[in-house]
Order: sequence, then C-alpha cells, then structure tokens
Amino acid sequence: MAELVQRVDEQVLLWITQHLRLPVLNELISFYTSLGNAGLVFILGAVVLLCFRATRRAGAGAGVGMLLGFALTNLTIKPLLSRPRPWVVLEGLETLVTSGDPNSFPSGHTCAAFAFGVAVAVAAPWRWLKAVALAAAVLMGFSRLYVGVHFPSDVLAGAVIGAVCGLLGAWLMGRAWRAASRRGGRLGPGPG
Repeated sequence: MAELVQRVDEQVLLWITQHLRLPVLNELISFYTSLGNAGLVFILGAVVLLCFRATRRAGAGAGVGMLLGFALTNLTIKPLLSRPRPWVVLEGLETLVTSGDPNSFPSGHTCAAFAFGVAVAVAAPWRWLKAVALAAAVLMGFSRLYVGVHFPSDVLAGAVIGAVCGLLGAWLMGRAWRAASRRGGRLGPGPG
C-alpha cells in the first residue's frame, strides 16, 4: 500500500510541476508559500483578528488550532515518520524553493493554514472573512505542491490534521467564551 501511495504521489507531483507551472506565477506562488514559513502569515492573521472585538474568538480559536497542529505535525509526526522531501527521492523534479526541514510528511504549512482557515470559518462573524480564510488555506496547500516541496499525501494529511485542530481550537474557544460570559467576563462576542 505504501508503495502505491508513493508511486501515485510521485506521478501527481511531477504532473503538477510539469503541466501547471506558468512562468508568470512561479515567483508569486513561491512568495506566497514562503509567507507560510513558521506559520507566519497565519499567526499574524490570528493576531490581527485578536485585536478586534468582533473577530477575537476567531483569532483565539485559530491560534489554539495552530498550536495544536504544530505540536502534532512538527513535533510529533514528522520526526517519527521522517519521510524524505520529494527532491531527495524523485529524479527530474525541479523545485522552486527549498526547505531546511528534511521531513516531508505531513505538510506543516498546510496544517497551519487549515487550522487557521477552519477556525476562522467556524467563528468569524462575516461570510467574506470565512471564505478568504478557507481560500488562503487551499492556496497554501496547492502552493506546496506547485513549488515541489511536498507530495500530495503530505498536503492532504496536513489539511486534515489542520482542519481537525482548527475545529478543536474553535470549539475550545467557544467554551471559554461561554464560561467567561457566565462569569460576567467580556472576551468578545459570544458564539454565533
């Protein structure tokens, strides 16, 4: 089974890098994927959301979700599995960026993006913000394939782990908001 997954991963990744890349997009997508280094753009997004009463719960849920995702992917699963990056095992792959992390599975960038996106989609008060957060997550996952630093199964696993962590972060913050409101605290808007 693992050999089949590896073979499909390699074929799909090579197809993406050989058929979907456009010179006009290479720098733009490489820049976007680099914004996810250490979860930077999503951490900043959560901090910005924390600054406004209407989005405070979404920002807190995103932050908690990203912390959970980081612990699962970067501190636990990646070191345990130690799956090599695509350029190590896949001859003929041209990457647009490189990574100092030698472990590929699961995608930490994608995990952070989906933890942020799902938590915001659950707790944000506006549909446009929910849509932007989810679109940013999907684009981050795609960007990791486009630049050639992850296999499709890495990105899929990162998205699933991130989505679960985002749901858990939003749920935990929803409980915290309800508990604070029962005690008369004012953290931000209630569940909604």
